[in-house]
Amino acid sequence: MDIALLLTSTVTLAGGIPLTLLLTFASLLAGLILSVPLAFMRASSRRWLSLPVLAYTYVFRGTPLLVQLFIVYYGLGQIGLIRTSVLWVLLRDPFWCCLLAFSLNGAAYTTEIFRGGIQAVATGMIEAAQAIGMSPLQIKRRIIFPIAFRSVLPSYANETISLVKATSLASTVTLLEITGLSRKLVAETFAPYEIFIAAGLLYLGLTFVLTGAFHLLETRLNGEPRAKSEPSRVALAQVAHEQ
Repeated sequence: MDIALLLTSTVTLAGGIPLTLLLTFASLLAGLILSVPLAFMRASSRRWLSLPVLAYTYVFRGTPLLVQLFIVYYGLGQIGLIRTSVLWVLLRDPFWCCLLAFSLNGAAYTTEIFRGGIQAVATGMIEAAQAIGMSPLQIKRRIIFPIAFRSVLPSYANETISLVKATSLASTVTLLEITGLSRKLVAETFAPYEIFIAAGLLYLGLTFVLTGAFHLLETRLNGEPRAKSEPSRVALAQVAHEQ
């Protein structure tokens, strides 16, 4: 193995980190915005609310992300209505196609993660919030979702790390993130071994940093309350109502 080439490749491929992180966090933000209301719909006992969301999550979780990306990138351009609309200004750019595909896919997984957390919230907490006069929206915003988010944070961290690695698929539609730069460099040097090892090391480093960040966040959210005595459910609801 050529160590010098490995080191120079690592430095070169590091230029793709900003695009990788941009795709990751933009997709996470869009997916989070989509998934929160969808998770409450999915957790609803009303079938006319939950079934359409179930169909959406089933389709996007049951098909490969690469196929979804190709449908967005190659397929939407075949629809005349889209080509003549303002959406074509964005969808003809591979970055926005990747962002759309990653966001919809990530939102499907995040919806199911949050749905599990929402359904796991103790009924007594909700009843306590209702007892002090909180509205349904206040209960969802101040009681249910904060508790659910804290409980599913490890699963959400795994989804974030999976999305970082999934951004490598953007290279298939010409984007030069870490994997895209790797393929370009391999075509120039004919040395795939060292170059893809360098790419793997960069992804490993990003995963290590994100894992540490989520661990600190989880410790901050879950560590401090456990060190104190457990307050009553009514007291917790009262505090949330006053905020």
